[in-house]
Amino acid sequence: MNWGGPGFVIAIIAISTFGWIVNNLIRARHGYAPTDDWGNTADPDAERKLRLLTTDNEKLAGQVTRLEERIAVLERIATDPAARVARDIDALR
Repeated sequence: MNWGGPGFVIAIIAISTFGWIVNNLIRARHGYAPTDDWGNTADPDAERKLRLLTTDNEKLAGQVTRLEERIAVLERIATDPAARVARDIDALR
């Protein structure tokens, strides 16, 4: 067999292609996304998932901001001794 001839190159390409197809068939059978020539998975729902995660992240960031503001108000109410003393004095009158 001539190792430098075109038949050898075509055989290598055929073996590689067959291996890639078998690999993707096995991956698909077990629930994994198929891959391209470089091993990257092609997820058709990736854009939708990214949008949902971004929206959810913005919503959670807004909730955290509101909770931080509420905690700051509660800390100010709980730790402000002058206001507490004034309320106690007004309650005694």
